[in-house]
Amino acid sequence: MRALVLAILTILATGVAQAEDVLRVGDQRGNARALMEAAGVLEGLTYRLEWSEFPAAAPLLEALNAGAIDAGGVGDAPFTFASAAGVPVKAIAAYRNRQDGLAILVAKDSPFRSVTDLKGKRIATNRGSIGHQVVLAALEEAGLPFDSVTFNFLPPADAKLALTSGAVDAWATWEPYTSTAELAGLVRVVRDGNGITPGLTFAVASDSAIAKKRPLLADFAQRLTKARDWALKDPAPYAVVWSKLIGLPETVPLRWFGRAAYRAVPIDGTVIADEQRNIDLYVRAGLIPKSRAPRAEAILDASFGQAAAVVQ
Repeated sequence: MRALVLAILTILATGVAQAEDVLRVGDQRGNARALMEAAGVLEGLTYRLEWSEFPAAAPLLEALNAGAIDAGGVGDAPFTFASAAGVPVKAIAAYRNRQDGLAILVAKDSPFRSVTDLKGKRIATNRGSIGHQVVLAALEEAGLPFDSVTFNFLPPADAKLALTSGAVDAWATWEPYTSTAELAGLVRVVRDGNGITPGLTFAVASDSAIAKKRPLLADFAQRLTKARDWALKDPAPYAVVWSKLIGLPETVPLRWFGRAAYRAVPIDGTVIADEQRNIDLYVRAGLIPKSRAPRAEAILDASFGQAAAVVQ
């Protein structure tokens, strides 16, 4: 009898575990996780969060496409690139930030001082990334054709090594890589993204997760927005948690968070127009065929707007 009871309890426990709601979230360099933990917004969850860490947006979106995660945080450029490639993903919340940390970097002793100086040179970045985006936007601003430079498509760690070894002439990257390299005295900024890129990041989710886990996604987006609002007032506590999680000095996140000033914004006409700018830039650059280019309003899901409002 005792064995039977234990067996029944085991079956019941297994059933409960299997029935537990789980939201699988992809994170880049501890960004959302450190923020939400520091802000204390993860208390009282009625579901389980499973975090997966990625070095950049591209592998995060690949995991989302494969069904390995439900949601994550990415920049506007890789989101655009993934959508055009057929990844079943929508943006469910939007955030703006200053673009000091999105930059084209050269070695500190490099002779290159402007984007025009980079004509005919080699630039390392991730294909379809915000680093790729800022180079294309900077070339247009300078009146140079997109093929004025040679791209070496490398992940951040390899791109940094390529720059320091002289294998490339410049590195187009984002945070925390920019602040880390600047504080180490290794690089100089030729052009940042301010004024030429929209400065949008998105909380994104797969179409499948939106259909099956909408309440979880709405709750997560709401908590993330609350955490962003909290960090905007004082980034120091966030920097402490992020530093411990990632293992970099606090000076890196303090520089990053302080100048980025992330803030939640509604998915409205302005955001839709800016996302369309990204799509159009990639079409002009030949990265997205015009026949496959999505419309911004089709890949931005404004129905989570109320759910993503800051909780008072």
